[in-house]
Amino acid sequence: MRVLVMTGDALTVDDVVDVASGRARVQLGPDVGGRMAASRAAVTSAVEKGSVAYGVTTGFGALADTYIPAVELSQLQVSLVRSHAAGVGQPLPPEVVRALLLLRARTLAAGISGVRVHLPQRFLELLARDLLPVVPSKGSVGASGDLAQLAHLALPLIGEGRLRAPGDPPAGRPAAEVLAEHGIAPMSLEPKEGLSLINGTEPMQAVLALAIARAEQYFKIADISCALSIEALFGTDRAYDERVQVIRPHPGQLDSAANLRALLANSPLLASHRYSDHAVQDSYSLRCAPQVHGSSRDLVAHCRRVLEIELGAVVDNPVVVSDGAGGHEVMSTGNFHGQPLAFAADALAMAAAEVASICERRVYRLLDPATSRGLPPFLAPHAGTNSGFMLAQYTAASLVSENKVLCHPASVDSIVTSGNQEDHVSMGWHAVRKAHEVLDNLAVVLAVELLCAAQGVDLRADTARPGPATAAVHAMIRERVPAMMVDREMAPQLESVRELLPELLDAAEQVIGPLR
Repeated sequence: MRVLVMTGDALTVDDVVDVASGRARVQLGPDVGGRMAASRAAVTSAVEKGSVAYGVTTGFGALADTYIPAVELSQLQVSLVRSHAAGVGQPLPPEVVRALLLLRARTLAAGISGVRVHLPQRFLELLARDLLPVVPSKGSVGASGDLAQLAHLALPLIGEGRLRAPGDPPAGRPAAEVLAEHGIAPMSLEPKEGLSLINGTEPMQAVLALAIARAEQYFKIADISCALSIEALFGTDRAYDERVQVIRPHPGQLDSAANLRALLANSPLLASHRYSDHAVQDSYSLRCAPQVHGSSRDLVAHCRRVLEIELGAVVDNPVVVSDGAGGHEVMSTGNFHGQPLAFAADALAMAAAEVASICERRVYRLLDPATSRGLPPFLAPHAGTNSGFMLAQYTAASLVSENKVLCHPASVDSIVTSGNQEDHVSMGWHAVRKAHEVLDNLAVVLAVELLCAAQGVDLRADTARPGPATAAVHAMIRERVPAMMVDREMAPQLESVRELLPELLDAAEQVIGPLR
């Protein structure tokens, strides 16, 4: 397991995914306390002088003009965290909460929020022990950050809310109980610290990082399922020739075409009809796969670039910056607004939906005798008595259509909150959450295509074998799911292949090396 040393500098998407999945542990760098000291001193000075500073000596949101006397400042921070913990819905999954602990600790460690080093230390202590705050999945409009989710993340620091220890149910247990079991004392919050715990885009960052990683993996698998379909459909690899790809050099298209060339290399099935006149050119769902898969790849690459800027940003409000004269100044910002992430998440959902759409079109071709070039109806050797994969295509079609609804952009919506003070919001939290719903649907559509293409290859066995890479994928599918020459229940077959997706990618890469 690698060790990630948190310095307060930018993280990467891969850092977030590794920590979320338990492949990396995190240590706070030795210089973080010093990095945070100057901004904390500026907050302390503002309190001692009685200066008016938003969130330090005033209320919040629509109450920003309400001055808070010094004797109430600590209670102000506790009240803020309690009152903002208003989330609803199912708890976020453990990998998202791990990413949240990492990301909020990183923002505070950057040294601009004006809080003590104890806060990122405590977040990382919870992360190291896998004591995960129970954070509801709904209740954010994605503007002042994801306030409700971050408030639920913060409550266990003061011994409130709920924590999920290893072995606990998703609803967890009272945080005070879990902390006591592990010998951890609740913290007391000082001026500004409650606000710095809840103001930021880290929940959107966490969910989007995991979505990007999933999309990148699924798009490679889409190249694999496409290659297997090409073989089953007696297609050709000529459209993927580098000579015709480089004349339209979109990066994602070039990568997808290169993957298809590698996956189809040395395929006896392709060689069996290479010089046949059975088809002058393939249908768009085969011939244009690099252009469609590649466009989706390029869009997700853009999402990664947007997020990696965010992973090095400070999204707190207010922040403590240099006053240009050797001192520091507390300043209000709008860096918590989630619009960049909302746009990126909506784009990712559209990219994933289009890959699912073209996969389903290849499934349809495999099942229709008018387009399958000799395969039996619905891939059933005794069609009529058997319905074959008819309903698997229904499922894929249903999910593709559902994705069209889910791809309605959340980022064009807004609603007024906080007494009209927060009068434009991003809805980025909705965008990142529904992106995962689209990815869930894509995973099933990929499973449908892989299962149908594997059946098609089985039915071509008298002609030739698939190529080395696709043969490895086919063999792994058949280890889990036998060919269906007589009808069986379909749902368990689809679920088995869906669960296999990462292993199928590994199987292909063990033959031809890493896919692009």
